Amino acid sequence: MHKDFMSTPRVRFPPSPTGYLHIGNVRTALFNYLFAKKHGGVIVLRIEDTDRERSKKEYEEDIFEALRWLGLDMDEGPVQDGPYGPYRQSERTAIYKKYLERLLTDGKAFYCFHSEVELEVESKRLLAAKQPPIHACEYRDVGIADAAELRKSKPDNIIRFKTPLGRTIVFHDLIRGDISFASDLIGDFSIAKAMDEPLYHLAVVIDDYEMKISHVIRGEDHIANTPKHILLAEALGFSLPLYAHLPLLLGPDRSKLSKRHGAMALRDFRAAGYLPEALINFLALLGWNPGENKDIFSKEELIQEFSLEKVQKSGAVFDVAKLDWMNGEYIRKKSPVELVRLCKSYLEDFLASLQHSNILENVGMLEKVVTLEQPRLKKLSEIGERAEFFFRAPEYDKELLRWKTMSDERIVDSLERAENITQGLEYAPHEITKNTLEKAFLDAMGEGDKGVLLWPLRVALSGRKASPGPFEIMEILGVDESLRRIRAAKGKLK
Repeated sequence: MHKDFMSTPRVRFPPSPTGYLHIGNVRTALFNYLFAKKHGGVIVLRIEDTDRERSKKEYEEDIFEALRWLGLDMDEGPVQDGPYGPYRQSERTAIYKKYLERLLTDGKAFYCFHSEVELEVESKRLLAAKQPPIHACEYRDVGIADAAELRKSKPDNIIRFKTPLGRTIVFHDLIRGDISFASDLIGDFSIAKAMDEPLYHLAVVIDDYEMKISHVIRGEDHIANTPKHILLAEALGFSLPLYAHLPLLLGPDRSKLSKRHGAMALRDFRAAGYLPEALINFLALLGWNPGENKDIFSKEELIQEFSLEKVQKSGAVFDVAKLDWMNGEYIRKKSPVELVRLCKSYLEDFLASLQHSNILENVGMLEKVVTLEQPRLKKLSEIGERAEFFFRAPEYDKELLRWKTMSDERIVDSLERAENITQGLEYAPHEITKNTLEKAFLDAMGEGDKGVLLWPLRVALSGRKASPGPFEIMEILGVDESLRRIRAAKGKLK
C-alpha cells in the first residue's frame, strides 16, 4: 500500500457506463463512501469505459445523476476533477501504452496469435476432460522481434500477460482473511486488444497505482481477479493496495441478485418512489451489521458506525418487503409540505390521466390528501392510486356497501340517515373538520353497531374496502361532494 496514504485512505468507485447503474454497484459505492468518510479519506469516481462498443454517454450521465440524488458526493472524478486525472479510462490510453510497452520489453507480456475459434475449441476440450479451461499460450516465449514478423501474417492478435508458473499467490483480505491461489490455475490472461486498446485487468491495476488508491473495496465476484492484479502490479513494480471483498447481494431464493428478481437499476427504484435516504439506510445493512438492535440510521450515523470489521462474509438477501417498510418509515418523517413536493410528480402523471391537472394548484387540498395517506404509504408512487377517489367519483359493486347481512333496504336507510346528518350540519364550510363531523355522527348514532351507519358511508365516499375513515374523507371532499356520493350510492340500490 502507498505509505503516504496509510493514515488518509483513498478509495475508488469505478463503474462501467455500459448500462444503467445497478443497485449492487450502488451498495459498493456506499461502502467505499462510508469507509472514506469514517477515516477522513478520499473517494474517487473513475469511469471504466474501455469497452468502446457498449459504453454510452447516457449511462455515464445516469451514474452522475444517481450519485447526486443519493447524496454520495465524490471527492475526485470527471465532474470534480483532481490531481490524478483524467478520470475516464478512455482518456488515459497514453498512460496504459507506456506500461504495456514496459511489460512487452521485459518479456512479461506477449502477443497471442490464436483465433477465437481455436480458443473456443481448446476451452471445450479442457472442460470435456474435466480440466480448468485456462489458456497456457504456446506463444508466451516468442520475443518481440519474432512477434513483429508474425503480426505481418497474423493481424488478428491480442496481448496477454505471461503468468509465472509454480507460484502460490497469497493476499490478506480485510473481510475474509488470507486467500491463496495457484498461478498454474490462472493461465496467460489477456490484458490488451492492441497497444491503444487496454482491457480491464491492465487498466484497473495501472489506475489504482497512478491514482494512489490505498484500499480496493469491491464485490466478492472480483476475488478471482485479485491474483491477476497482484501479478500485474508486481511485474510493473507497483506497491499493492489493501483488498476487501464485499458479500454478494442475493435474491429471496438466495441466488445472485439479477433482473429476474425485479427492478435492479437504481433509476427504477427512484421511479417507484423510494427515498434516497431510505435506500442508503437499507443498502448499508446488506452485508454490514452494526452490532446493535437498530434499523434506522442517518447517513451521519452510518459514517460514524461503519467499519470493515463488521462486514459479513456470507451473501446478503435483498428483502424488498424490508425496503418497503423502511421507506415508509422515512416517508412518515416528512413534513406535509415536503411530502407534497416529493409526491407532486406522481400526482401530476396521475391527474393528467384524469384531466384534473388544475387540482395541483390547490395546495391546501393536496396537503390534506397526502397527509391523510402518509401513514399508509410505502412508496411515493402509490399516492395516485391510493388517493384516486379524492379526485373522481369511485366505481364499485353495490355489494361492497353491505355491512354484514344488511338488506338493500337497510343500506338505503343507513345512507339516507348519513345524508340527513350531513345536510343538518350547522357549521361554516371551514369549520367542517374530522372532529366536528365525528361528533355530529356519534351524537346522532347513539349506542349500537356503528358499522351499520359508518361502513356504507365510507364505501360510498371511497369505493374501497380499505380506506381512511369516513370523517377524514368528508373533511377533504367537502359537504357537497360527500352528499353527491352518498346519493350515488343510494342510486345503486334503488
